[in-house]
Amino acid sequence: MEDFFVKPEKSNFKISPDGRKIAYLGVDDHCKNIFVLDVEDKKKSKQLTYQSAMNVQYFFWASDSLIIYSNSHSPGDSLRLFSINISTERSTPLFPSKKARLRWLAPQTLHGNYLLASLNDRDSTVFDLYKVFVDGSTPQLVTQNPGNVSNWFASPDGKVRLAVTSDSVQESILYRPDGKGPFKQVTVTDYQTQIQPLGFVKGSASHIYALSNHGRDKLALVEYNAAEGREERVLYSNEEVDLESAGYSDNLQTMVFSQYTVDKPEKHFFDVQFRRNFEKLSAQFKGQSIDILDTDTSLNRWIVKIYTDVHAGGIYFYDASKNIVNLLTDINPKLSKATLSPKEPISFQSRDGLTLHGYLTYPRTRSREGLPVVVLVHDGPYRRESIDFDEEVQFLADRGYLVFQLNYRGSAGYGKKFWASGFKEWGGKIQSDIIDGVTWLIHQGIVDKNRVAIMGSGFGGYSALHAATYNSSFYRCAVSMSGYTNLFTYFKEIPPHQQQYVRLFYNIIGNPSKEYEMFKAISPVFHADKVKIPVLFAQGGNDRFSSLTDANQFVQKLKNNNVPIKYIYREDEGRRFKSEENIINYYQEVEAFLKDYLQ
Repeated sequence: MEDFFVKPEKSNFKISPDGRKIAYLGVDDHCKNIFVLDVEDKKKSKQLTYQSAMNVQYFFWASDSLIIYSNSHSPGDSLRLFSINISTERSTPLFPSKKARLRWLAPQTLHGNYLLASLNDRDSTVFDLYKVFVDGSTPQLVTQNPGNVSNWFASPDGKVRLAVTSDSVQESILYRPDGKGPFKQVTVTDYQTQIQPLGFVKGSASHIYALSNHGRDKLALVEYNAAEGREERVLYSNEEVDLESAGYSDNLQTMVFSQYTVDKPEKHFFDVQFRRNFEKLSAQFKGQSIDILDTDTSLNRWIVKIYTDVHAGGIYFYDASKNIVNLLTDINPKLSKATLSPKEPISFQSRDGLTLHGYLTYPRTRSREGLPVVVLVHDGPYRRESIDFDEEVQFLADRGYLVFQLNYRGSAGYGKKFWASGFKEWGGKIQSDIIDGVTWLIHQGIVDKNRVAIMGSGFGGYSALHAATYNSSFYRCAVSMSGYTNLFTYFKEIPPHQQQYVRLFYNIIGNPSKEYEMFKAISPVFHADKVKIPVLFAQGGNDRFSSLTDANQFVQKLKNNNVPIKYIYREDEGRRFKSEENIINYYQEVEAFLKDYLQ
């Protein structure tokens, strides 16, 4: 079982702007540190940081010779940022450790001796615009946030001409031609309409590439006039799904490709040479998915992830000019020779006529009838399932269960109508969609109606608890990792820097003050006496969305009613278990639990 959840020792590969070096996180002295691989002279490769008490959390190349890194844990930890010179290995604190959050502005490249970032140091609820100097000089305030700016966007010359404001119900785009002085509001949209800037058009200080669903259902790639607040033209769109925010080159200031996912990631290329290089790489890995993780500024050297739904794959370095590809690390070598099960796409109609898409992963048995099923509900809800490698899915299928994953209403990627159809349906039609999917599988003869389990993390965990509470006659057992027991608590724990989104959450989930009865009705903790099926409930002590008090209360009620309950509590974990020991222990318990109640 442990083989499914092996964590690679090397991760976070990033290539230097000139393509000559690759940095990555590796383990030394039980901590994650930065290592640098010299592409042209392997002898010059070396370890760059020597942390022994805490992990490097993230890093990026600020230039060919300088890396920025952080060893701050999140959430709640102090902000600790450093620059480190590749040649001298000298590390410099960017500023004294502080209780604040920082967001780097793209592109994350040096403008002289500083980078641009937004920081909520002055006021924890808003992010002001700063110059952050790589020599450790005091950060310089550039523009104070008037209170509603959610994102700042820099031009290639380092001037911030574009900003997006949000009160979570309305968004607006602000523009200033000279990169200083006051902004002018150029457009206002509602919360269902998105205009996502990707980058400036080359040679223009006012035109940007953006993903937009303004006046349409799906996100399309458009050229947008930020000075006038209007779309100039649609560059590409897909009728079935939203486009994704990939494919813009900061260095070339142009769109190289667009990406979208119906079942697997697909690319539409704008750059002819890049397409040819991609096709040459694909020819070496036929039938496999290729994610472009990073490129150098010339677009000739790439870091890519290559995988299928039955093979975890690996991270590779690709030199397009030489058509040479080298493996940097296997993602999970323990499973490289295992025979695993492919994901198969399905679609069906919900009870109110909505077309829903999902995936089935069959156990490696010849039978496709009367199977026990684990309904694996994705988190979010604004996320989605696709045909990718999922170790949790493969583990469950390997143990003899059909795994059913559904993109229920409110999931990401299918346009704003589909997203909006999940509003205020956390305890309603979203849960009905899941039941409709299982019912469809039962009617197809695929699933044994007496052996249906529901399982998930976050919102998926909430769905499992909701199912145990309200549909004990339909499901045989439920597994919840960090499931929300009390939706009132969910709102209480929203941190200051996300308070601007509360009104958006009111629209998506509901308003706990004005819709008190609904919140109480769909919060499992108030109805735990209705649970009649066995529950496995895992909870981290640092999970801010689900309080320990609520979790304990829910568990105690089940114990009082003699309902089988397995409670796994790990004080130092958050919403997801990160310790390898805790992860393995959790899945050992899942394996035993499902064996007891589903086989």
